[in-house]
Amino acid sequence: MDVFKEIFENSAAGPLSKGYKTLVVSLFASIVCTLFTMLVILLRYGFEMNIQFGY
Repeated sequence: MDVFKEIFENSAAGPLSKGYKTLVVSLFASIVCTLFTMLVILLRYGFEMNIQFGY
């Protein structure tokens, strides 16, 4: 936990208030969870999907 605290204090969000720090961490966690969920869905159903790139 000390390592996490030290990294967070030396980051750009270090001087922010506790509320903003919580918001930054929750935003980061939601992005990571979304990406992990997308990876699991892609690995599970990727062979059945018809993915096309174009415009």
